[in-house]
Amino acid sequence: MAAEGGGKEMNEIKTQFTTREGVYKLLTHSEYSRPNRVPFNSQGSNPVKVSFVNVNDQSGNGDRICFNVGRELYFYIYKGVRKAADLSKPIDKRIYKGTQPTCHDFNPLTATAESVSLLVGFSAGQVQLIDPIKKETSKLFNEEVGSSYHCFEDNFPLADLSPCFLLCFSFFLFFSFQRLIDKSRVTCVRWVPGSESLFLVAHSSGSMYLYNVENTCGTTAPHYQLLKQGENYAVHTCKSKSARNPLLRWTVGEGALNEFAFSPDGKFLACASQDGFLRVFGFDAAELHGTMKSYFGGLLCVCWSPDGRYIVAGGEDDLVTVWSFLDCRVIARGHGHKSWVSVVAFDHCTTSVEDGDLPAEFSGSDEDFHEQNHFSAGRDRANSSHSRLSKRNSTDSRPVSVTYRFGSVGQDTQLCLWDLTEDILFPHLPLSRTRTHTNVMSATSPPATGQPPSTLTPNSNTGSSNSSSSTTFATLSLHDSRKERHEKDHKRNHSMGHISSKSSDKLNQLSSSKMAKADAAKTLGTTLCPRMEEVPLLEPLVCKKIAHERLTVLIFLEDCLVTACQEGFVCTWARPGKGLLSSQNNPANSPSGTVV
Repeated sequence: MAAEGGGKEMNEIKTQFTTREGVYKLLTHSEYSRPNRVPFNSQGSNPVKVSFVNVNDQSGNGDRICFNVGRELYFYIYKGVRKAADLSKPIDKRIYKGTQPTCHDFNPLTATAESVSLLVGFSAGQVQLIDPIKKETSKLFNEEVGSSYHCFEDNFPLADLSPCFLLCFSFFLFFSFQRLIDKSRVTCVRWVPGSESLFLVAHSSGSMYLYNVENTCGTTAPHYQLLKQGENYAVHTCKSKSARNPLLRWTVGEGALNEFAFSPDGKFLACASQDGFLRVFGFDAAELHGTMKSYFGGLLCVCWSPDGRYIVAGGEDDLVTVWSFLDCRVIARGHGHKSWVSVVAFDHCTTSVEDGDLPAEFSGSDEDFHEQNHFSAGRDRANSSHSRLSKRNSTDSRPVSVTYRFGSVGQDTQLCLWDLTEDILFPHLPLSRTRTHTNVMSATSPPATGQPPSTLTPNSNTGSSNSSSSTTFATLSLHDSRKERHEKDHKRNHSMGHISSKSSDKLNQLSSSKMAKADAAKTLGTTLCPRMEEVPLLEPLVCKKIAHERLTVLIFLEDCLVTACQEGFVCTWARPGKGLLSSQNNPANSPSGTVV
């Protein structure tokens, strides 16, 4: 296994780790949490989420952070690696009754030093638009609506009613209110890229809704008309004489829609559902581009590579799965977590293309790449702020050196970093550096006794974990410690250690038939869900236990990466050479207990 240390060290909470770039260090003074710094009792609460926005402040300190803990929502100036966090001075703090924040998202197009637009989704189904700088609440979407009060009062004057009858009336009035659009928990909310007014909301009901902040939701239930229908999805428009919300309703798969993500150019939408399917749509045309099935269980998270060529998804099979957007197929899986994977994210600062040209199938311009998709752009698109991988016509078949870095965190409290390199992406091409022969493992077959792990280690010695210059890339085989790690109990019964590729009955027993129309035994071994031995199996570059409670956030920033756990602690990890706090390693300043 690529993670450093072993034995007792595996259970220690780590405060630093080493990659080929150098040492990443936890900055204890840059930890954000509730002002009292007391660990939150997370039982029964929604996951802690974090959102960032830059307001282009003239002082150069324009980053703002928002995070939810239980019923509370906090908004701070984020000082990152530069200065210590001052938790005594939140810009805004809100405490909600009867519901909890579940997710939130800033609109980067409208953010200024005087105003920001923040969408907040809630466990009861509402979506709120607030401005935490002005401390205002602009609008509430999918709010409860009731008409019984007006009808009842017209026929029965309230002043003439007895107190007993009024009590019964108030009881009836309370239960007469209802949510007209969707009553289920909001699982994900995002502004539509390039738009100042459109946003998309996903619910645990499996539906998504497109809203416009300028429209109202109306006082009656919306009536829908079918716009487009395909395999396990449908899109409806809202029929109304006047403009109202929602503009569109998507029903995707069966079960909850756990997360969605827009492609860097905003033209495609990737959806991770509880039925175990990844579905990728052309957003404007509402057309299905491709699908993928998890090895087992639901998919919980999804993200795009900075160039939009690859999608990574994670979920209840403890795996991270890499899916090619162009080929519509699984190209690799990664196994390093011991429980459900809750977040996946690409590191746009480390992803790179080095000397050489891209293969012919990846040549051409962005316009050529998207020319085949005739989508009507019904709104202005902003150019993606994500980094683009360079592309040139390849006529001499020179090899390319590509490294995609992505990370994942899970309910096992571990952070894993992965390198996706050209030996995985372009296995038919000669490599720009020598690599050792690797074997693809079966999901149920341990590596041969005495067989050394195959690693790709250019310009470094294999296994030199104590050297900051050591380099370990993604591999096709697992370390010898994998067998020992498989013997440990997982935190969830639905873990990869319980899967047997020889028993389709057991696989079907673990996969609920109500959560997917496609039989799991039928999809296994197809392009939707290749068998474990049919695709490369990646080993994590880094695998560290960094928290006491399950991890719920992983965000890569220019000078650091940010993680958060369910206890309500948001941690900053300085990139190599970026930590500027002189007292960052003082254990006395870490009430979260994450320093050993």
